[in-house]
Amino acid sequence: MIDLKALRENPQRFKDGCAKKNYAVDIDQLLALDEQRRSYLAQQEALRAEQKKLSKETGPKIGQLMGKLKSAADGEKEAIEAEIAQIKSAPAKLKDQINAFEDQITAIEPGFNELLMSIPLPPDDDVPVGKTGDDNIEISKWAPDTWDYNKSFEANKGFKPKSHTELCDMHNLVDFPRGVKIAGSRSYVLIGDGARLHQAILRYAIDTMVNDHGFTPMTVPVLVREQAMIGTGFFPGGKDQSYQVNEESRGGGQDLYLTGTGEVGLMGLHQDEILDESKLPIKYVTVSTCFRREAGAAGKDTAGLYRIHQFDKVEQVVIDVADETNSRKHHQEMMGFVVSLLKSLGLPHRLLQCCTGDLGVKNADMIDIECWMPSRGDLDSNDIPSGEFGETHSASRLYDFQCRRLNMRYRTGGQGGKGATTFCHSLNNTVAASPRILIPILEMYQNADGTITVPEALRPYMNGQSTIG
Repeated sequence: MIDLKALRENPQRFKDGCAKKNYAVDIDQLLALDEQRRSYLAQQEALRAEQKKLSKETGPKIGQLMGKLKSAADGEKEAIEAEIAQIKSAPAKLKDQINAFEDQITAIEPGFNELLMSIPLPPDDDVPVGKTGDDNIEISKWAPDTWDYNKSFEANKGFKPKSHTELCDMHNLVDFPRGVKIAGSRSYVLIGDGARLHQAILRYAIDTMVNDHGFTPMTVPVLVREQAMIGTGFFPGGKDQSYQVNEESRGGGQDLYLTGTGEVGLMGLHQDEILDESKLPIKYVTVSTCFRREAGAAGKDTAGLYRIHQFDKVEQVVIDVADETNSRKHHQEMMGFVVSLLKSLGLPHRLLQCCTGDLGVKNADMIDIECWMPSRGDLDSNDIPSGEFGETHSASRLYDFQCRRLNMRYRTGGQGGKGATTFCHSLNNTVAASPRILIPILEMYQNADGTITVPEALRPYMNGQSTIG
């Protein structure tokens, strides 16, 4: 959620931000509702102050008038009694006026909140302006010495590549038909070495974050209340991408939602809390099962493991003080952790600067990390794909957008400090999402005879196994 005070002071910044991100939000209407709402609140507060003042003065005044009434002449009694009745009725009249303003504020709130929640965080000035992912810009590219991007897979390796689906079928690593039988389209069953490789990459990723980078491992709920999804910025705009559990209609309380990333649970841990500045930064990592409906993605990547409804992901989250320079530093470090992991796996990859139109509602900046996947891309005359980068990671810098929605603050002044409270800054980044990450591993580590070499970094997690097949 954006800072309403900042919007009032500089509405053009947010109008420009909406335009850059391709969001249509009537900011002028929001400001008009805000002004009306503030006016009602001010008048209501003035009436409450008057009501409080009256409550202190009413008793003594009535006491004085009752004393006068006893000794008053018959002609004066009627006037005194009328004054007493007027004093007694004044609080009720004020209460009616206060309630009337409350009704007007209540009537404004839904439209006001809907507009406020739909305003995206403006992108940072150094984010390139663009409409879609096609306008994203390559920052850097890496490959081991054994791989040349300017050559085909066959020229690099000396044989024609098989796709990950072919390799999975050859070695009985994944059962797609039975997955579909159980759960419908975009479902799968990992088998044997496929399941072991999946667990190996997840364990390697979380161990690296904990042992090498000092992150605290957490296990968090993946079935959450709506407020957790709203607070992390996935609702209201992304509601069609989530799976909903209709508890309310069954008499079970609030509806629940399956999360599409461990970020939701990690960020929700400190909702409505005031953190101690001396305890920041907080660095969490989790491995969780994730669920995405992939609504609107029909016909795209329907075969294989690229775009599926259920997967497991190791996610890193950092929560720290409200400082842009500090957040930018964390962003670079978090991407560095992933780059180091991919290099240790020997996977060719690139960093892609997302343009403004590809950022989404909550990000001030986002960098995608994409791995080279030989089975993607256009087919040549021999029906062999050219190979193409596919997104495997996404690193986001959000400043106070999520923390403001979650009401997550910190108090300045060190441990036990009594300083002002400020909304925290947050960042998140994928460490490894599987089974998608299995695509480049299987395809890049395949051998001419169809076997697959297990990356050296993962062998300790597969009991020393060096080859599949």
